[in-house]
Amino acid sequence: MTYTFLQHYWWFIVSLLGALLVFLMFVQGANSLSSSLAKNDMESRMILNSTGRKWEITFTTLVTFGGAFFASFPLFYSTSFGGAYWLWMLILFTFVVQAVSYEFQNKLGNILGRRTFNACLYINGVFGPFLLGVAVATFFNGANFTIEKGNLTSLQPIISSWANDSYGLDALLDPWNILFGLAVLYLVRSLGILYLMNNIEDENIRSRGSVRLVGTFSVFLVLFIVFIVRTLMKEGLQWNAESGTFEVVSLKYLHNLLEMWYLLIPLALGLVSLLYGVVRTIISKKYIGGIWYAGIGVVLVVLVLLLCAGWNNTAYYPSLADVNSSLTISNSCSSEFTLRTMFYVSLLVPFVLAYIVYVWRAMDRKKITKEEMSEGELY
Repeated sequence: MTYTFLQHYWWFIVSLLGALLVFLMFVQGANSLSSSLAKNDMESRMILNSTGRKWEITFTTLVTFGGAFFASFPLFYSTSFGGAYWLWMLILFTFVVQAVSYEFQNKLGNILGRRTFNACLYINGVFGPFLLGVAVATFFNGANFTIEKGNLTSLQPIISSWANDSYGLDALLDPWNILFGLAVLYLVRSLGILYLMNNIEDENIRSRGSVRLVGTFSVFLVLFIVFIVRTLMKEGLQWNAESGTFEVVSLKYLHNLLEMWYLLIPLALGLVSLLYGVVRTIISKKYIGGIWYAGIGVVLVVLVLLLCAGWNNTAYYPSLADVNSSLTISNSCSSEFTLRTMFYVSLLVPFVLAYIVYVWRAMDRKKITKEEMSEGELY
């Protein structure tokens, strides 16, 4: 295992965790649509209990994704999480209010009422995916930061700094970041509908979901196509090891796909699987398994996008303030010893995934029904 192999391996692991996180945010998508899919208190309680059984898996994946990024590519972590402070704080805030809402809305002494906590779940459902999409879009569109690597040897406390006083909020001024954030929002909304149709045994919710899915997925498709076409046509930064400088390359991400042709296979499979899961759900009144095909498709597509952002000597975090401060997987990663040690630890990941599958199947052994809500509810 060479150092280069370990760098690529850990970018793959981080990308896979990010792809799984996007899929698992069906929890946020479902919560953002609960008011339109539920027309009475019983239906609202069924939706809340359906997402309430899975939110911890999503939250745990988010924490694992952040932890893997920190351990593998600490310079990105310190630059983005430290520099784009307010953007990440807003993201974390939305997930904190989600956890609080699930845990405390049925507690004794709740003086705020269920509606207040349901409103917090809606905030997380809308702004959580949107802001995460904005943050990920900076992988392709860049961010305003500078890095002084010389401070590593001079023992200066500040290595990276933000180039303006917005501390990450300037990402919300880029229309392409906004567009991708909206695409992620409508994607997880589509996944949320598919999940509820599969998990809740109620004809009213399923029929409303099928109708709502048409418009929601159509909006995602338009936004996603526009973003992908623009990204494939735009310039990108490539690290030239021989000259020790970054080069601006036209059609960089298109070249990445063509040069790494093997990524076209999971990309094509992912798109077909996603479309199959959604379209079959729309045209068939009895089919409720679309979440699995769509979920697999989303994981594959997002995985390929993130790999194109980091592999092939690509600057996965371009600097808009100083090109030479841009980050690649080679100049922002941990030491070879750290990556090698973590490689052996990562071999336990399949066992963790197997446990998640086991727990998931145990929770979903019986569909959520009105009768179950009458007997007792979690949330």
